[in-house]
Order: sequence, then C-alpha cells, then structure tokens
Amino acid sequence: MKKTDKLTNIIKELKSVLVAYSGGVDSTYLLKTAIDTIGTKNVLAVIASSETYPEHEKKEALELCNNLGAKCMVIETEELNDPKFKSNPNERCYYCKTELFSKLIEIAKEKNIPYVVDGSNADDQHDFRPGTKAKEELGIRSPLQEAKLTKSEIRALSKELGLSTWDKPSYACLASRIPYGTEIKSELLVKIGEAENYLRELGFGQLRVRHHGNLARIEIERQELPGIMKDNLMDKINKRFGELGYIYVTLDLKGYRTGSMNEVLAK
Repeated sequence: MKKTDKLTNIIKELKSVLVAYSGGVDSTYLLKTAIDTIGTKNVLAVIASSETYPEHEKKEALELCNNLGAKCMVIETEELNDPKFKSNPNERCYYCKTELFSKLIEIAKEKNIPYVVDGSNADDQHDFRPGTKAKEELGIRSPLQEAKLTKSEIRALSKELGLSTWDKPSYACLASRIPYGTEIKSELLVKIGEAENYLRELGFGQLRVRHHGNLARIEIERQELPGIMKDNLMDKINKRFGELGYIYVTLDLKGYRTGSMNEVLAK
C-alpha cells in the first residue's frame, strides 16, 4: 500500500480531528490531507501562540489556514510560567508538549472531536525528542509518522499539491537555541528571534542562531557559507548582533543541522 493511501485510511478511521497546527511543512500537509479526506467540517486547526515562537510564524500560520479554507483558532500557551520548563533541563520539550497537548485535548472534548493529531513525521523518530513521551502519555496521534512519511517525501507531496510550504525552512521553538541548563527568559527569546530575523532579511534561508552567553553561533546551510563572507555581510552582522548584546559572533563550519544543542547529550 502506498504511504499516501495509508495516510488517508488512517484519517478516515479517525473521522474527526483537531490538528496541532504550526504552519510548517508537516502540519500544513497533514491539515490539507485531512480536509481533503474527511471535509472541512470535521477538521479544526489550532495554533499555539507563545513567547517561544515569533509573531510572524503565527501570522503566517493563520494566513495558510485561511488559504486552505480551514476552521482555525488560536490559543495562548504559557510555558514560561512552568519552572520546570524555564530551568531548561534536557527534557524541556516534555513539559512544553504536556501543556500544549493538555490544552488541545480540553478543546477537543468541548467540541466533541475524538482525536488530537500532530505533524510528527518518520524522521522525528531518529532525533532526541522528549515531547514524544508527552504525546504518548496523552494519546496524541501522528498520522504522518504512522504512515511512515519522511520529511523529504512530505515536501515532494506538498509541492504536488501546490502548497506554498513545500520548501519552507524547518522551524523549532526559540528555546531550542539555548543550551540545556541555561534559564529561558523572555528577553533572551526576543534577542534570538531578532537575530534570526535579521539573517532572514539578508536572504539566508534555513538557519539558527544558537545562544551561548555573550557568543552567538550562526548555523546556515553549508552551500550558503561562502555567501556570508561577501558584500561586507560579516561587518553588518557583527554590528547588528552587537546591538543585540552579543560580544562574539561565530559561524558554525558544520552548517545548519537539526538539534545541534543535543550533540552534547550524545557525548
């Protein structure tokens, strides 16, 4: 059986779903497939608004929902009110996802929706993701993962469907830029967000700014590394990052990769 057929069969069996929607590649493809499979009236997209995600991500998610004709609502999550999350332990994502999924389950019950689903894909099983434990404990379904769809396959399928997100850079909450054990503060999240926005304005696509005290470690895709040394970009970046409070600005020669903050755990 084709993976896409397996996905539609899973969604048909669920009959009605609340989609944890971020506006990213995976959740957009899941939302589109759910709408096409069981109809708009049986699908609700819920966007979580939080200090850990920039405002532009929420706006973009809302626009995408409107373009898809999806029923949509926005909720506020308050991770920073949880001391366990704020202290930034290795299992930080567990506390974040527990709060988010608990709120989504409440909404689903209020609206008589039997299942909450998220956009986890098959590749996610190979990374350190404490949030998976929260998902399993609370009974959240991951149809893309259950259908064994990988990120590259989801991008290709999204392109076939004409979804604008097919080549959208991967994104993760801003807390993932901060080393484990370093307290997560609102002002720090704002600082990192502004640094990343500046790099996007310069034309860089997939990127991260990892925060290490007074040092910023820039990750961009390896093919883009030479570009950062042209047209006085290094001076411009140093100046802007200095205005944000960074004394040292470094370029990671390994380039962008997901979960680079987890590399210290492997060692």
